[in-house]
Amino acid sequence: MDIKQRKEQFSVAYVNAIAAKVGLSNAGWSVDDDSVDLSLKGKGYNAKVRNPQVDLQLKCTSQKNIIKNGTLHFPLKKKNYEDLRGDDVMCPRYLVVLVVPDDIDHWIESKNDSMILYHSCYWTSIRSCPETINETSVTIQIPTTQKLNCDSLSELMKLASRGEYK
Repeated sequence: MDIKQRKEQFSVAYVNAIAAKVGLSNAGWSVDDDSVDLSLKGKGYNAKVRNPQVDLQLKCTSQKNIIKNGTLHFPLKKKNYEDLRGDDVMCPRYLVVLVVPDDIDHWIESKNDSMILYHSCYWTSIRSCPETINETSVTIQIPTTQKLNCDSLSELMKLASRGEYK
């Protein structure tokens, strides 16, 4: 498997680990033609939507100097940008970017009683972003305070259950 495929698989595993802890079910797509790699669904919410769902576009990068002044600067392909923005979709859509070390040996640390997945994962919504005249990509800025973790994923699901987006 080449490094790009490994990054794809690692980002799915990373997010699925968080989703499992939160108690969400997942569905992957065999064809990613709508910029959704993973859908997460909750059950038993007592709000407007009892079984909310969020759709995620997953990216994984080991680019150097991608974080500057508390902001992650990620070049997103124009197609993904256009697919993720706008509010004419049934479920909230989020861009999730996992930043990993260059050396694949530093992605996971296994011990007798634990496993640590490195490094940091960030999320953002670009639904209200404007159209772009860029031809190939748009640099998305994600505050590093928007880490994808159990608390933030739970909050995104609660918002979806109320029919709201972040």
